[in-house]
Amino acid sequence: MNQWKNFTKGFLKENPVFVLLLGMCPTLGVTTSAINGMGMGLATAFVLIMSNMVISLIKNFIPDKVRIPAFIVVIASFVTIVQMVMQAYVPALYKQLGLFIPLIVVNCIILGRAEAFASKNSVLSSIIDGIGIGLGFTLALVILGSVREILGSGSIFDYKFVAENTKTILLFVMPPGAFIALGYLIALVNKIKKSV
Repeated sequence: MNQWKNFTKGFLKENPVFVLLLGMCPTLGVTTSAINGMGMGLATAFVLIMSNMVISLIKNFIPDKVRIPAFIVVIASFVTIVQMVMQAYVPALYKQLGLFIPLIVVNCIILGRAEAFASKNSVLSSIIDGIGIGLGFTLALVILGSVREILGSGSIFDYKFVAENTKTILLFVMPPGAFIALGYLIALVNKIKKSV
């Protein structure tokens, strides 16, 4: 039962983006559309789940002096896999996300979960934690990307639902729009948390 609390806490209670304010670089950089948010979120979730699992498996073999560098090597291995798979099978998305894919290696969400959770818990608990936090991060990026895409382009997941001559708020597909949309979404999440 305790493991399911680890699964659900990433959605609202400890959401990396809306509550903990972690991973802001990819959050603000790639969420110009819902599809970009989903691609980055799923890539990060995969790396988080797999690195949590491996770190939990090898935690007793890693000396304390090299703990963090060992975690980074594990994380970098999975980022390399994600990068190669995306480049081969979804090159357009890979091109859109660009530099943010290799930066997953130093994402504080992944390194933080490795240090605070996976290195101290069982493999199953670490996998469930990775799934929960990873899906919470993905959900946050998709929501932010959707809001920005709807307001800035009049579309969602590249499906245009407004007429071509309809005015949209171009600001939301630009960097300042990311800050504005994120601020309002954080306020909304805080309001929801207080009422729950």
